Amino acid sequence: MSIVIIAIIAVICSAAGCYAGYSITSKIVRNKKAAILKEAESAGEMIKKEKILQAKEKFIQLKSEHDRAVNERNQKLSQSEQRAKQLENNLTQQQDELNKKIREQDSVRERLQAQIESVERKKEDLDRKIKEQNTRLEQISGLSSDEAKNILIENMKEEAKTEAMTYVNEVMEEAKMSANKEAKKIVVQTIQRVATEAAIENSVTVFNIESDEVKGRIIGREGRNIRALEAATGIEIIVDDTPEAIILSGFDPVRREIARLALHQLVTDGRIHPARIEEVVAKVQKQIEEEIVEAGKRTTIDLGIHGLHPELIRLIGKMKYRSSYGQNLLQHSREVANLCGIMASELGLNAKMARRAGLLHDIGKVPDDEPELPHAIIGMKLAEKFKEKPEVINAIGAHHDEMEMNNLISPIVQVCDAISGARPGARREVVESYIKRLKEMEDMALAYPGVMKTYAIQAGRELRVIVGSEKITDQEADSLSHDIAKKIQDEMTYPGQVKITVIRETRSVSYAK
Repeated sequence: MSIVIIAIIAVICSAAGCYAGYSITSKIVRNKKAAILKEAESAGEMIKKEKILQAKEKFIQLKSEHDRAVNERNQKLSQSEQRAKQLENNLTQQQDELNKKIREQDSVRERLQAQIESVERKKEDLDRKIKEQNTRLEQISGLSSDEAKNILIENMKEEAKTEAMTYVNEVMEEAKMSANKEAKKIVVQTIQRVATEAAIENSVTVFNIESDEVKGRIIGREGRNIRALEAATGIEIIVDDTPEAIILSGFDPVRREIARLALHQLVTDGRIHPARIEEVVAKVQKQIEEEIVEAGKRTTIDLGIHGLHPELIRLIGKMKYRSSYGQNLLQHSREVANLCGIMASELGLNAKMARRAGLLHDIGKVPDDEPELPHAIIGMKLAEKFKEKPEVINAIGAHHDEMEMNNLISPIVQVCDAISGARPGARREVVESYIKRLKEMEDMALAYPGVMKTYAIQAGRELRVIVGSEKITDQEADSLSHDIAKKIQDEMTYPGQVKITVIRETRSVSYAK
C-alpha cells in the first residue's frame, strides 16, 4: 500500500514538472514567432521598396523609349514633309515648263495656221488662174476640156501600145542573141573564181640556219643581240630546241620580211652585234621599200594599167605585205581587176577603166597613217588626191555602199569584189580580227607621250614599248606600263593576259673627227 502511494505521488510530481516545462516552452515559441513575424515584415518592406524602385526604373526606361520613338516619328514626319515640299516644288516647276511648252506650241500652231491659210489663198488664186487659162484655151481651140482630155488619152494609149510591142520584140530578140554570150560569161567567171590560188597569210616565219651554233651568235652575250634585233624590227625572235630553225613571230608581214632578210645578211656576214644589227635593219628597210615600188610597177604592167601616180604604185606594192580576212590583198586586187575587165568587155564597157578601178578598190587599206574611216572612203580620197577619173573614184568609194553609185563601172567592181571574197578558201575572219586587235594595241600604247616604238609580240600576249630616255625617267616608265595595262584592260577584249614591257635605254654617242 505504501508502495502504491509512493508511486502515485511520484506520478503526480512528474506531471507537475512536465506542466512547468511546457509553460516555459510555449513562451519561447511565442517569442520566436514574434521575432519571425517582425523579420518577415522587415523583409517584406525591403522587397516592396525594391519592387517600387524596379517599377520606377522600368517606367523611366519605357518613357525614354517612348520619347525616342516619338522623336524618330517626328523626324520622319519632318523628312516626309520636306520631300513633299520638294516634290511639290518640282511639280510646280514641271507645270511651269509644261505651260511654257504649251504656249510655245500654241505660238507655233498659230504660225502654222497662218502659213496654211496663206497657202490656201495661193492655191485658190492658182485654181482660179488655171480655170481662166482653161476657159481661154477652150475658146481658142473650140473644144471643151473633157473633149480635149479624151482625145489626148486615146492618142497616148495608141502610142504606148505601139512602143510597148516594139520594146517587147526588141527584148526577146536581144535575149535570144545574148543567151549564148551570157552562158560563156558565167563559165568564164566560174573558172576565174575557182582557179586562182587561195593565199592564206599567217603570223609566223621560219628562218632556216645551217647549224645550231648560229643560235648562240644570234642571241649574243647576255642576250644583247637578240634584244637589239627585236627592238629594231618589232618582231619576236624565238630561239628554241627546234633544230636548224629560228621562228620569227609578228602580225605585220613587212616587219617579218625585214627581220628575215636582216637575219640572213647578218648570218651570212658573220658580224653580229647591236650597232651592226641596226645598220643592217635600216638597209633592209630601204631595200623593202624599193621592192614594194617594184611590185607595184610589175602589177600595173601585168594588168595593162598606165599613168598611175607614183604614190598609188607604191601603195599597190604595199598590198603584197597586207592581208584582208586572211586573203593576200594584192592577189585579191589583181583578181578583182581581171574579173572587172572580163565583165566590162562582155558588157561593152571600158575594160581598161574597169581593171583600173578593180585594182585600186582596196587601196584605202594600206595608207601610212590609217585614219579612223572606212577603207572605201579612204581609198576614194586617195584617188581624188592623185587625180583619178570620176568613174574610178566613185567605184572605189561605192564598192561597200558607202556612197551612191553614179556609173556602170561601180556595180561591176562591187560584184567582182564579192566574187573574189566569196570563193572557197579566200578569206579567214580570225586572222583579220587578230591583226586588227594587235594593231589597235600598238596604236593605243603609241599615243602616250614619250613613246617612240611599240611592238606586239608572242601572238599578242606581250606588248613591248620603247620610250625615249631623255623624255621619260625610270619612275615614269613604271607608271607608264601600269597606265597602258589599265587602258588595254578597260578598252580591249582579248584572251588570257597581256604583258606590258616598257624598255628605256640610255645611249651616249660621240664622234671622233
